[in-house]
This record gives sequence, C-alpha cells and structure tokens, in this order.
Amino acid sequence: MTSSAVETSSSDRNGSIFEPDETCWRVARADKFSLIVDAADYFRVLRKTFKAARKELLLIGWDFDFEMDMLPGESDEDGIAPDGLPNHLGNFIEAVVEQSPDLHVYLLKWNGAVLAAPGAILPSLALATFGSDRIHFALDGHHPFGACHHQKIVVADDSLAFCGGIDATAERWDTSKHLPDDPRRVRKDGTMSGPWHDATTAMTGPAASALADLSRMRWCRANGEKLERPDISDIMQWPEMLDADATGVEVAIARTEPPYDDSPLINEIETLYLRSIEMAQETIYIESQYFAAEKICAALEKRLNESDGPEVVVINPYEAESQLEDDAMHVLRGRMIARLNEAGHGDRFRIYYPVNSAGEPIYVHAKIMIVDDRILRLGSSNLNDRSMGFDTECDVAIEGQEELITEFRTRLLSEHLDVSPDEFDKVLREHETLIGAIESVNASEGRGLRRIHPDEEGWVGSFLADTRLLDPRYLPGQSTSAGEGVRPRHLAMIAGIAVLGYLGWRALDNHKNRRSRAWTR
Repeated sequence: MTSSAVETSSSDRNGSIFEPDETCWRVARADKFSLIVDAADYFRVLRKTFKAARKELLLIGWDFDFEMDMLPGESDEDGIAPDGLPNHLGNFIEAVVEQSPDLHVYLLKWNGAVLAAPGAILPSLALATFGSDRIHFALDGHHPFGACHHQKIVVADDSLAFCGGIDATAERWDTSKHLPDDPRRVRKDGTMSGPWHDATTAMTGPAASALADLSRMRWCRANGEKLERPDISDIMQWPEMLDADATGVEVAIARTEPPYDDSPLINEIETLYLRSIEMAQETIYIESQYFAAEKICAALEKRLNESDGPEVVVINPYEAESQLEDDAMHVLRGRMIARLNEAGHGDRFRIYYPVNSAGEPIYVHAKIMIVDDRILRLGSSNLNDRSMGFDTECDVAIEGQEELITEFRTRLLSEHLDVSPDEFDKVLREHETLIGAIESVNASEGRGLRRIHPDEEGWVGSFLADTRLLDPRYLPGQSTSAGEGVRPRHLAMIAGIAVLGYLGWRALDNHKNRRSRAWTR
C-alpha cells in the first residue's frame, strides 16, 4: 500500500476482540506490518529476505515446489535471476545457504502433498539428501487420517515473518493485473496456468518471533526435534522494496489444530470468525477459496435476518480446480448461497467471482475477512469445515487500524473492479453501501465481478455434500489419537474412494467445458 504507516498504541486493549485461548493463541506487537497482494510481489520480497538471513529460515507450508522459478521470465540462459542467484527455488535456497555459513533452513511440508499438491517429491528429497547438511527437510504427517497441514508461514532470523495464503509452489505466481495469457504463467509442461489472486502479510518484532515459536512447535510436533531459538546479534532489516502499512500494531495469531495424541481441538480461528460476524455493524467483506463452513453460514444467516444487520460481500472462485473438488465443495456453496439469499434481508448479501480483462475467471485463493473498519483477518484458513476443525491452520488479525483496514478493502475491490481507489471511495461515499458502490462501477464486460449462482446438484455432488466426505471436521469435545485405528469417519472416506475413482475419468473434460462457458459470459 502507498499510504504512510499508522502508529498505534499497544497499551490500551480494552474491549479487544482478541482473547488468548479463545479467539487467538497469542497477541504480540509488530514493529512493522505490511499486506502483500499476489505472489509476484511476495516471491520478490522472499528472495531479499532469504539472502539477508544469517542464522535461521523456517518454511512451514502445505507445499513447496523447488523446481519453480520465483521470478518467471527473468532468468538468463543459465537459469540465473537478475540478483545473481538461481531462479529455481531449490537451487536458490542452496545458493543462499552456501553464502551464509551459519544459516540453517528448516522446510516442513504436508506429507499428503506427495500425492495432492503440484510440487513433486523428488526435488524435495534431492534438496534434503544432496544439498547442504544445513538444509533440513521433513514431511508433516502429524495429523488425523485425511487431514492436512495447511499453514503457510516463513520466518527469517526470528525477526521477520510472513503469514497468509500464498504457497511457494507451482501455479501461484501472478501479478495484480492478472493479464490474459501472461507468458510468465507457464507450467513446466509448457501449458498456461490461469490468473490467480492471493494475499499474505509481513511483520517484524515480537509478532514475528511468536510466529517463529509456532513454527518450531510445529517442526517438533512433526518429527520430534526441538529447535532452539537462534542467537541473533543483528535484527533482520525490513525489506526496502516493501512499504510498511502500519507500525506498532498488535497482531493476534489464531490457529486451528485437530485433536491428536490426546491434545484437544483448537478452533481459535472459528471462534474469531464467529465473534467478528457477531460484532459487525455495517459490512462484512470476505475473500475465500471456498464458502462451505456450516457455523459461519449460520452466523451470517442470523445477521441477515436482522433488520439493521450488516451487508455481506463474498469473493469466491467461479469454480474449483477440478470437477471432483467442484462437486465436493461448490454444491455445499450453492446450498449456503440459497440460504443467505432467502434470509429476511437477503438483498444485503452478494457473492461474486472476479474476471480479468478477457472475461477469464480469476482463481481466488486469498483468505481474507474485513469487518467494518475495525477487524482485518488474513491467513491460511478457508471458509469450509476442514479449516474450522480438521486441518492445521494459522491466521493473523489486527483491529482498530481504521485507515489501514478501510484502505486495504478499497485496494482489493479497486483491483477486482479495475477502478482507482479514489474513484471507488468517491462512489462509496455517494451510495453509502458497499453493494451499491460495487454494482455502480462494475462493468458488464472486461474486468470486474460477476454474480455466482448455484448450479443444479448432480447425484455425486449431493452425496459428497450430504456426507461432507471431503470436508469433515471435529467439534469441541471430540477427540482422536494415533492409536485408535480406523474410525467410522475413515470408513466413510474409504467407501467414497470408489465414487471418486469413477469421477476421475470425466473430471478434466467437464472442467474444461465449464471454464469455456464461463469465459463466454
């Protein structure tokens, strides 16, 4: 963001929505805090950060693709980026470690990514086996059957941290322009990936150190190795290329952790969502990959039944990344949309998907919630049941930064609607409602937002939605342990594999056909 940083007091937290052990794990001060939109900017900042690290890099993620170019289209004939180091993530990490004799890198990746995520396992193992002995790699399988480790955290030298929705893996890179057929969005096989919208945060100070603590806890839980806090003599400098959007801001860190090894469910993220919705007065703005969380939908429905409740605006992808995922998640979304449209004041609810200048749907992977001008939450959690009580998640949130929060919402909507922030703010003042402003400037052709309408349910989608086969969760009080063996939930999931296998052969063609129809709208 281009506005000057805003100073806040860290001493007065009366009336705060952030309550440790309820809506968050810990609250800690960020000396500097920034919001980063889309992976093109994020990967560039990461390179600066990695090069500056001297003692420790903690990379905690759903997936890492060590063969991806961090700066696509900027390599020379030898694969070297303009900063003089290899462009491939894996080779870049090796070069960084070689230049910093005291640096240790810890890479924790979800074990299910071996099958489900785009980053291949062989480059990961090669990096760990044949790279420096100061590069440590582990697969995280410390979660219930079917769950995944979904956190996306990077911490350098215990003093500069990133937390949000962006994975350092394939098909995530894009600019905020989301250009049609951008040649830099090319896959390894030479085909083009589509436009992708995402976001993360950067912070220094005690908040960064807290995220480092959480990352070391996760590393220890995954493989039993306890990492000591590094002895840092020089604090990591804030990247010059990154504007600080706020200084001295209190940051809440919230988690989802499923019950495991006799540890109870942690659902701070869900509690933070629900409390935020409950306190909203004028607007609830959401960007999410999914829209299927039952308790969140019920809370929104309750507010839409109030005569003086807030507007609700949701930005989602047009469709999922596969037909199977579409059947599993967007049938649930359709049911949620119908419920909210039928609420007492359903005219205060809108759900859109963004398109670029060619009318091509932009995939929404960002996980953002903005309530009025008071609360901003951004992290790894989606609005589905898995993120509320099954997968391992980490979000960060700030409150009371009215100017920063309002400007960030304007920035996001201005990007989606292809108007300047000043123009959008002017229209918002004229219409006084967020929905009115959006629909006033939303172009019918080219870049803009398009309404999402539920599709008809097929029998497969209905089965997956009714059983929540791919969107399970634990509720408070439920528990499991590694030694309990196969549970009824697991049997249901195993039974569903036959159905999923049947769907596999038709998934690709159906996906292509639906995307083709979307482009012509």
